[in-house]
Amino acid sequence: MLFKEAVTKRIYELCDEYNYSVNKLAELSAVPPTTLRSLLANNVDNPSATVIFKICKTLNIELKDFFDRPYFDNNKLDY
Repeated sequence: MLFKEAVTKRIYELCDEYNYSVNKLAELSAVPPTTLRSLLANNVDNPSATVIFKICKTLNIELKDFFDRPYFDNNKLDY
């Protein structure tokens, strides 16, 4: 799996978990909706750490919790 695909998967999981639409998450986290939609469409090769941080801050989770999924293991990721 590509890193950007893993990030996309995790954001969708969190949207489901918190019952947020993509637009609602963008609004609450102050990430422009177009930026978030581009990221989720896998049109962004290098997802910004700032975007991930804003999402974590909004959901009140630690960065380590964002990345604490088996599909983020180094031997399972490519770039």
